Amino acid sequence: MISRIKNWYLLLVILPGFAWGEVQVTDIEFASLPGEQFEIKLLFSENPPQPKAYEISKPARLILDFPGVGSSLSEKKYALGFENARDAVIIADGSRTRLIVNLTESAPFTTDISGNSMTLRVGADGAARFNTGAVRQASNKSESFVDNLKGSELAVTEVDFRRGKDGSGTISIGLSQPSVNVDIDRNSSEIKLSFYQTELPERLDRRLDVIDFATPVQTIDTVQEGTTTTITIEASGQYDYLAYQADGQYVVNIKPLSDAELEEQSKKFAFNGERLTLNFQNIEVRSVLQIIAEFTSLNLVASDTVTGSITLRLDNVPWDQALEIILKAKGLDKRQEGNVLMVAPAAEIAEQERLQVEANKQLQELAPLETAFVRIKYADAGEIFELFTARSTESGQSGAGGSREGNATNTILSERGSAIVDERTNTIILTDTEEKINEFKRLISEIDVPIKQVLIEARIVIANTDFKKELGVTWGLAGIDKLSGGQFSSASGDRTLGFSGRRSGLAPGAGVVETFTYQADEVDTTGPDGQAGTADDVTVVTQNYDFGLGDSLAVDLGVADAAGSFSLGYLTDSFLIDLELSALESDGFGEIVSQPKVLTGDKQQAVIKSGTEIAFQKATSSGATSVEFKEAVLQLEVTPQITPDNRIIMDLLVSQDSVGAFTPTGEPSIDITQIQTQALVGNGQTLVLGGIFQTEEVNGTEKVPLLGDVPFLGRLFRNELRNIEKREILIFITPKIIDDSLLDR
Repeated sequence: MISRIKNWYLLLVILPGFAWGEVQVTDIEFASLPGEQFEIKLLFSENPPQPKAYEISKPARLILDFPGVGSSLSEKKYALGFENARDAVIIADGSRTRLIVNLTESAPFTTDISGNSMTLRVGADGAARFNTGAVRQASNKSESFVDNLKGSELAVTEVDFRRGKDGSGTISIGLSQPSVNVDIDRNSSEIKLSFYQTELPERLDRRLDVIDFATPVQTIDTVQEGTTTTITIEASGQYDYLAYQADGQYVVNIKPLSDAELEEQSKKFAFNGERLTLNFQNIEVRSVLQIIAEFTSLNLVASDTVTGSITLRLDNVPWDQALEIILKAKGLDKRQEGNVLMVAPAAEIAEQERLQVEANKQLQELAPLETAFVRIKYADAGEIFELFTARSTESGQSGAGGSREGNATNTILSERGSAIVDERTNTIILTDTEEKINEFKRLISEIDVPIKQVLIEARIVIANTDFKKELGVTWGLAGIDKLSGGQFSSASGDRTLGFSGRRSGLAPGAGVVETFTYQADEVDTTGPDGQAGTADDVTVVTQNYDFGLGDSLAVDLGVADAAGSFSLGYLTDSFLIDLELSALESDGFGEIVSQPKVLTGDKQQAVIKSGTEIAFQKATSSGATSVEFKEAVLQLEVTPQITPDNRIIMDLLVSQDSVGAFTPTGEPSIDITQIQTQALVGNGQTLVLGGIFQTEEVNGTEKVPLLGDVPFLGRLFRNELRNIEKREILIFITPKIIDDSLLDR
């Protein structure tokens, strides 16, 4: 058996380096429900198996086993503030993960698996208890053992011990049948297990000495007492135990208690002394005090004024509780220094303490003053000093550092003490007694610590999608003709009739050129000699007239900036007709990604901005104008707070502003995208804060009245447009706690 125990110990040393199971417990959540109920939710890396549930009545516990599941949780024990729950424990041993819920009293419970999570609800009114072959520890010993056996033999098959890596000791007891009736009892130094109507093989009737394994367990005694197998576990020191049964295996885990756990237990029950029993009739108080002193091995000093007798019967109570009861009954009080216990009337002790306080005060007033320099490492010396001052006053500068001097606090420094803060060296200069200086230094060492750093990463994604389709037509008609019967005796002898539209292929302003020719007789009545002439001269006059066809359109419903067009025209000497079809179809996608990052301390606000400032004019009351600026920036403003379980509460303000369209007065507008919220997120997890999705769809038609409605031919008199625009905005936040080890590099 001893060799088997050693083998277990070697396995416990070797196995922790291995990761067990493909399915992992990733997170645990707790919630309070109405009607004295509560809920525990386990999150897994993938779909978990159906758990095996067990219930223990003494002490009240719920145990859920998940076979083949590992645990990636950083903590194993979680304190619960529910009325019927003290704490929850998550342990993994390689083959399974176990959830243990320590209750104040037994309560019904249910389990529910949904996807990658399992929910345990405790205290549900009228809910059926979970029962898949679960074994409940029997507390009713009157139930017939023969009825439970149903003809099968009950026996203890194995008693084994192993040491846990946390210094705990685990006793594993094998049972031939899971239906064994078990009772457990604990006193100050031992735990006694009674397996009723159970046989013990001769080879297991022995004592195991396991003191060398450095656990609270000292010895394990296994004996047969009639039809009952009794296992007595002797333990030392301050410890707590956990007992549970899984099928044919009964396990008792004994764990040493840390100082924090002992303090927590002391708050629940102030007395933790070794238990004793006192039964006396009319016994002197001094004799009872002497008995308690001998029981506790304390040195007793009783005042001469301690007199009288007392009658008491105390059964199995802690000795410190028994002493407290006796002192209260007789109007006495106690003081303990080391292993010396002093007992006297309460008024006498109070007077002695008053005299001692006055003496200490006189000694303090006479104690010499000393000066000490306390260098502040991480915090601001002025801020720390103000924490310890009841009132402070600014009193000017001292030296190059700009020192501050304030009145001493009533609780930290003495009435004669003083302090000066040197901001240049971040040092507090104290002048006081040695005792007060040492007390001040102890307080400084507790609060002058580096604060945790948090890296905040934001990701703002803006996606734009647009689609446009347009079809239009442009056509025109132009012509000119001369009216008959005109005389060419003048330039305006003939008249013209014209109509016009747009001409394809002709430059704007170009017209049709017409040529007119006429004759005129010119008589020279003056000769060279000044006499009247006799010869007649005939002159031919030719003039050109440009009849412009104009640049107007019959129908102008074409597509601006068309991707393609088709033109058709017909031109003669007297008229022109043309037709132009134009079309446009566009499809676009754009994505804007902004990734601001900022590093800040716990509970420290941080702001990061990037963008532009827009100037605009603002009228004043006097009528004059002034120039002001408005920010259009990408901004991340955050104040993180780290919780005790290493999660992060963030006060967030995220904005993405940009320059929009211009107003009729010429001033630009600002398009605002902003979110302000408070969120709780785990370390390194990404949170989607919010999103905005916008869709704009425009369908339009431009047409010539009446003509545009004509079937088929109406296409020549209208323009059709379809425009679709989509805009989506998403904001992601990822906080990360910076490891202190990275800062020390």
